[in-house]
Amino acid sequence: MFRFTLSAAILALTAGAAFADPDIDAVEPVTKFVGEMAVPMPGGGIDKSAIENSLRFEPLQNFDDMFLRDDVVFLMRHGPTDWSKLDKKEVAPTDCDNQRIMSEQGREDMRNLGALLAFNDIVFGKIVVSEWCRNQQTYDELKAGYDRVDPGVWSSIPAETVSDLNLLLSLQGARNVTVMRDMISTWGEEEVDGPLLIISHFTNIQELTEFAVYEGEMLIMDPDRRNRVLGYLRLRTANPDVGHFDTETQNAVYNEDGSLNEVAAEASGAIVAGEEADDVLEESDSAN
Repeated sequence: MFRFTLSAAILALTAGAAFADPDIDAVEPVTKFVGEMAVPMPGGGIDKSAIENSLRFEPLQNFDDMFLRDDVVFLMRHGPTDWSKLDKKEVAPTDCDNQRIMSEQGREDMRNLGALLAFNDIVFGKIVVSEWCRNQQTYDELKAGYDRVDPGVWSSIPAETVSDLNLLLSLQGARNVTVMRDMISTWGEEEVDGPLLIISHFTNIQELTEFAVYEGEMLIMDPDRRNRVLGYLRLRTANPDVGHFDTETQNAVYNEDGSLNEVAAEASGAIVAGEEADDVLEESDSAN
């Protein structure tokens, strides 16, 4: 669980620790290539031991390009979800009762992520989000985390819900990743005040980058280098999800196109949101 002393945080901020830029001196090397950021400027008045999580990123060697430029893009997968309750077939993006949504742990993780981003002076110039409930929940929990550090800073960032970021090939989903690619490619062509944050989905991100990302993970991309992936940023405690990283059985509950693999879902013991387990089994039988 993420904990910090609120009074200490307030003292640090009121003492003049305003948002500036991430500081390489606040990075703790984990390996030759991996670093962690937990608190803002050294001497900021917040004891690292009071925070049980941190931002892990790679590679260390790209710190300046990843965190000190306004013209890069943070391409994020929504936060951790409850994989015991899967998307109902052909569910609408805004139908939260019938789709997989964030778990309570996932919500806490995203609040922690928001607080750690704020502590380390990572503030975005614009945010664009998929319509899906788990993505909108991710946005809300990140906001709650930022508000724990500096109330109002997240709300001041221009934000937009964009259907072209919806789950690829789903009902009302993105037909392809062309719009997302263009968003990344054109960021920074005009003057911007901070990186762009895109909150989308595993399938969309993998289609565009060929990277398989954890829930809540961000890829940092460089429009000036043909959308090259500079590195990743995620919570130290982030773990692979069962839906896309089931390496033991290679029996993921979602197909490559993002649709539900009902046989695999039933075998995993998960239920489809809005349905009883028997209904899942019946659909599975009829599909074979």
